[in-house]
Amino acid sequence: MTTDPQATLARALRGLTVLERGWLSSNNVLIHPAQGEAGAVLVDTAHLVHAAQTLALVRHALAGQPLARIVNTHLHSDHCGGNAALQREHGAPIVIPPGLASAVRAWDLARLSHDDFGLRERFFIEGTLAPGEHFTAGARQWQALAAPGHDPHSLMLFDEAAGLLLSADALWENGFGVVFPELVGEEGGFAGVAATLERIESLRAEVVVPGHGAPFTDVAGALARARSRLEGFRADPRRHARHAAKVLLKYHVMEEQRVPHAELVRWSAAAPLMREVWQRFGPPPGPAGGLERWIEGFVAELVTAGVLALEGEVVVDR
Repeated sequence: MTTDPQATLARALRGLTVLERGWLSSNNVLIHPAQGEAGAVLVDTAHLVHAAQTLALVRHALAGQPLARIVNTHLHSDHCGGNAALQREHGAPIVIPPGLASAVRAWDLARLSHDDFGLRERFFIEGTLAPGEHFTAGARQWQALAAPGHDPHSLMLFDEAAGLLLSADALWENGFGVVFPELVGEEGGFAGVAATLERIESLRAEVVVPGHGAPFTDVAGALARARSRLEGFRADPRRHARHAAKVLLKYHVMEEQRVPHAELVRWSAAAPLMREVWQRFGPPPGPAGGLERWIEGFVAELVTAGVLALEGEVVVDR
């Protein structure tokens, strides 16, 4: 018997509102309260640039319900950038994975990678949610699962009864997030991705809500595509580094929308992560080389691919 994917999606997502955003802002998942629960729970809060839009979307989705808690899967700025605005409007406590809790409490922007992926507004946490812990929301039991690879501190949330996985950036329909540990010399990033993909396969989830993109039911297909991508990156780490450098550039232009070409190159050359990627994976400096020339080459590739546009001397997001 053939299972109807739309029926499977509808069943798994009953009582949830998935606010599908874009690539600058993560998806937001609102878990509506069941009878007797204090209020709704929001998973991830998108980017600070879109904070006003996030407030409006969440306010509409709540339809008068209180917001009882915010849960962050990880602390990249596209997943936690709306924390402060939502906390101010709703007074909702925030829980995060434990790995960077001390950095948040001290508001240590270096540890929070502010110079690479900035635009955070300070927020305050109530506590942490560690791998293996559970919480109840929407009359569902949500299990927090470690998802190393993209971010060593990242979590996924799994509702076993519904076969529903909130995968954040550990698995998209066509890939997964940049493996940041591999860019800075921390061993085990690719191995973490592989272990996370194995864990996802073992869950036998029927529906995945990724951190970016639409919810999907072809979990086996997504895992196969992710493993193929991982195999390519493992075979050629420079390919992964080049991909990451272009992601960093695209992300910054998405934040700014329009950036003078020279300013984009200057910003990128000063970003600590870009400098580290260059030192580890870039071509050796020489008369025809250098970090700035390397960056200019990536900008040109992104323009040729139609991911960015060049209007005179201004780089524009597309």
